[in-house]
Amino acid sequence: MKLSILDLIPVRTGQTTADSFAASKQIIETADRLGFTRYWVAEHHNMPSIASTMPGPELMYLGQGTERIRLGSGGVMLPNHAPLAVAELFALLSAVYGDRIDLGIGRAPGTDPVTSAAMRGHLGEGRMVDREGNTIDPVQQFPQHVIDTLSLMQPDGMRVPLHGGREHVLKATPAAVPGTQPLPWLLGSSGYSARLAAELGMPYVFANHFASGATTGMKIYRDNFTPGSYGDQPQTFVTANVVVAPTEEEAQLRSEPFLLQMSRLRTGGPMEKLHLAGDDVRSVMTDRERMVGEELSTNWIIGDPKSAAAQLEELAARFEVDEIMIQPIAGAMEGEDVREDPGRIETIELLAAELLDTAAET
Repeated sequence: MKLSILDLIPVRTGQTTADSFAASKQIIETADRLGFTRYWVAEHHNMPSIASTMPGPELMYLGQGTERIRLGSGGVMLPNHAPLAVAELFALLSAVYGDRIDLGIGRAPGTDPVTSAAMRGHLGEGRMVDREGNTIDPVQQFPQHVIDTLSLMQPDGMRVPLHGGREHVLKATPAAVPGTQPLPWLLGSSGYSARLAAELGMPYVFANHFASGATTGMKIYRDNFTPGSYGDQPQTFVTANVVVAPTEEEAQLRSEPFLLQMSRLRTGGPMEKLHLAGDDVRSVMTDRERMVGEELSTNWIIGDPKSAAAQLEELAARFEVDEIMIQPIAGAMEGEDVREDPGRIETIELLAAELLDTAAET
C-alpha cells in the first residue's frame, strides 16, 4: 500500500503561524524520509485553527530539503483564483521541483460566503457581474476554468480567439521543462466532480475524510472515465482522518481537539485555535456538538498501530485503491514544543512501520 499526507497546517493554543509551519516542516521531512508518496496542503480561509491558505507558496517553502515525495495542493479552490494565476504558480513549482508536483483542484470556496466574496474582490458588491450586467457565478464557470488551467500549463499553451478571426497564444511562464508539467487531480465530494473528472480524463480524489458518498462517487468516475493525456485508466485514491498512538486510549485522547473543531464547524459554534488534548475537551462541548462529533468520528481511524493499519487496509480494499491519503489529526499535549507536533509525527511513524516497506530501510 502507498500512503500520502493531507496537511491543513493546524494551529493550536499557544502556537503562532510560524510555529505551525515549523511543525509541518517536520511532518513533510518525516514523510519524505519514510517513503510516503505525496504531501498535499489545503486551501482554507478565515479559520484560526488552519494556517494553510495558499498552497503554492506553502509548497515552495515546505518542499525545500525533500528528495522524493510529491508536493501538491489538496486543493486549490479554483473559483477563488484566475486560471492563469494558478497555472503560472504551479508551472513555477514544477520548474523548481521537476515532475514531483500535483495540482489538486476543487470547486468549493474553502471558507464562509463573506470571506469567499472578499477572496474574489467583490466584498460588499452583493454579486459578480460582467460588463453587460449579467451575473457571473464562478462555480458555474468551473469546468471551463479547469480546462483553461490545464491548457495554460502545456508547452503550446492555449489559443484565445480575438475579434477579426485573430488568435492570441497564452501560456504559463515561467514554464516547466516539457514532460514535467504538474499532474492535475480533480477533488470533490459529489457525483458532479466525479463525472467531470471522468469526462476530462483526469485523476480524481473523493474527499472521504469529511464527506459521505465515496462509493457512489468512485463508481461514477470509473464507469464514465474517458482515456486521455493523463492516462488510459482511472487513477484515484481516498482520504481518511487518522490518529495512531501506542494505545487506543491515547489515540482517542489526541483525537478530541479535532473532534471539537469539526463539531463546531458543522453546528456553527465558535471557531478558535485547536484546544490541547487533555484539556477535558469533551466538557466544553454542547450536547449537539457531542452528537455531531460521535457521528463524524465513526468514519475516522483512531487506534493503536495494528488496529489502524488493519482499518486502512480494509478501506483500501473496499474502494479498490492502492493508496490512502491520511490527514494526521492528532492533537498536542500540554508541555509539547509549539514548533513540533509529536502526535502527528507519531501517527506517521507508527503507520509507516506497519505499512511501508521503505520505512524499514531508513
